[in-house]
Amino acid sequence: MTTAEETECREESHRADLQNRDDTKESATEERKLRRPTAPERISEILKRLDQLYPDVTCALTHKDSWELLVATILSAQSTDVRVNMVTPLLFKKYPTVEEFAKLEPQQLEPDVRSTGFFRNKSKSVVGAARKIVNDFGGKVPENMVDLLTLPGVARKTANVVLGTWFGKAEGLVVDTHVHRISRRLELTKNDDPKNIEQDLMRVIPRERWILFAHQIIWHGRRLCLARSPQCVDCPLENTCHAEDKTWSTVEKHKGAKA
Repeated sequence: MTTAEETECREESHRADLQNRDDTKESATEERKLRRPTAPERISEILKRLDQLYPDVTCALTHKDSWELLVATILSAQSTDVRVNMVTPLLFKKYPTVEEFAKLEPQQLEPDVRSTGFFRNKSKSVVGAARKIVNDFGGKVPENMVDLLTLPGVARKTANVVLGTWFGKAEGLVVDTHVHRISRRLELTKNDDPKNIEQDLMRVIPRERWILFAHQIIWHGRRLCLARSPQCVDCPLENTCHAEDKTWSTVEKHKGAKA
C-alpha cells in the first residue's frame, strides 16, 4: 500500500469514528429525552392509556345545573362524592333555587349538610355564595375564573370544576387529592402546593386535554392508584410509572417520586 493510500485509509477510518461518535451522542440524547418525566412522547403515551381506561368520564358529583354543581363541589371538600351525592338530592328538593339558599341563615343549613363534615364552614360558604350570586350576578353562577373566585368558599379547584364540567371552559386544571397524588407519582410535578402543581400540569398537558385529564386522573385515583395501597399490578400505566411508593414494579423506582 502506498503512502497516499495509507493516508486516505486513516482519514476514512477517522471519519467513520467521528460518525459513530455522533450517532452515539444522538442516540444518548434521544434516550435522555424519552427518560425525561415530562417528555412529550411520555405525556402522549400516558394520555393514550388514560383514554383507553376512561374514555368518557366526567365529574362524579350529581347535579342538574351550575349552581347545584357549585354547591356539591363546596360540600365535597374533605368528604367523598358518594357522601355528597347522598346529601344533595334532598338538599335541592328542600331548597330548589339559588334564591332559596340566599334567604337562609347558615345555621338553618347546618343540619342538612352535617354529614359531609366541616358543616358550619360549608354552610357559611354555600349561603354566602348564594347571596353574592343573587346580589352581584343576577342569580347566575359566573362563567369566568375571576368572578368565581369572589364567591365565599370558592378557590381554584372548585372554580375549575364548575368551569370545566358545566361550562366546558379550560381556564385551569382541577387539582384535588387524587390529581395531587398521582401527578407526583408520575413525576409530572415535584411540587406539593396545589397552585404550583396546577401550573406544572398546565405546562405539560395540552390545554384541550385539561378538563378530561383531570377527570381521568380522579377516576384513576379512586379505582387503581389508591393513596395507601395502589393497585400497581393491575395498572395499565405501570411501566410508565417510576413512583417510589409503588406496591409492585417492572421498572426502576425513582427516589422522591411519591405522593
